Amino acid sequence: MTLWHGRFGSGPADELLAFTASLPFDVRLASDDIVGSRAHVRGLVRAGLVDGDEAAEILAALDNVADDLLAGTFVFAPADEDIHTAIERRVTELAGATGGKLHTGRSRNDQVATALRLWCKRELRVVAERVLAFEEVLLDRGVAAGDAYLPGYTHLQRAQPVLLAHHLLAHGWALSRDVDRLLATVERLDVSPLGAGALAGSSLPLDPHGNAADLGFGATFENSLDAVSDRDFVAEALFDLALLGVHLSRMGEEWVLWTSAEFGFAVLDDAHATGSSMMPQKKNADIAELARGKSGRFIGHLAGFLATLKGLPLSYNRDLQEDKEPLFDAVEQIVLALGALTAMAA
Repeated sequence: MTLWHGRFGSGPADELLAFTASLPFDVRLASDDIVGSRAHVRGLVRAGLVDGDEAAEILAALDNVADDLLAGTFVFAPADEDIHTAIERRVTELAGATGGKLHTGRSRNDQVATALRLWCKRELRVVAERVLAFEEVLLDRGVAAGDAYLPGYTHLQRAQPVLLAHHLLAHGWALSRDVDRLLATVERLDVSPLGAGALAGSSLPLDPHGNAADLGFGATFENSLDAVSDRDFVAEALFDLALLGVHLSRMGEEWVLWTSAEFGFAVLDDAHATGSSMMPQKKNADIAELARGKSGRFIGHLAGFLATLKGLPLSYNRDLQEDKEPLFDAVEQIVLALGALTAMAA
């Protein structure tokens, strides 16, 4: 049963469910949705909308769901549209009518926006930490290089000799700016939308400021229409990741050149290179090449999402479901790229 079944005389068509389902990808928001739901329950208690016993029952059901999701034993139902409805459906199964009170005063619009902001706060910090680890390796390599030098280039023509350390640290400075951008994005998105409802808040005596503090957000929304429709933070994150990807691509291009026979500036470690089944003399810089190749993917995610946003009137539109796949993919792939490049450079 859907959350919006009330006024409908028949169930949704199979084709509608198949086309609109987001569960295959938004399942990543499960833990954040549960965190948001726990805070919402505590807010309902403060508002006098559920009593202590009811809250304990709902919170116990949420704990059960969290354990099942973590263990991989959670059973999804065919009618589960997304991770949010799946969790609420199971809470209601476990806690009965009391579990149905979990959705009191809350829309999926503010619910999803809350979970996505929580996810971004955590995962963008993880990316920043991985960038810093890569910077440390470049710094260590620069120190180890001592007085070693190589040609500096303009127009890909030899120009002046430069220290290898100087060259490596040039990339380090670019990565440092990437960290600054990621953390600035985290700071800007640190605003709780919980309590904005579908678009105009709720007539119930809820306390968005209390919910924000409970969830660890630094601020509360000022405008409910903006709160549920704002995906600037996703676009910013995609830009940050795309530019980081460009920086990794530039390094990857150099390392492909440096390890070629024509340049011969560096030698690939066997553990971080691939070969050829037909040409045994080959040693290929696949990590560097894929870092270069994936940058186009990140740029595509950014351009595609901006195109999605450009025609949307206020406030929420289902188009915003398209924010998650590019964001999740960009974060996952950039973390993999950083890990591989860090190991390759170490």
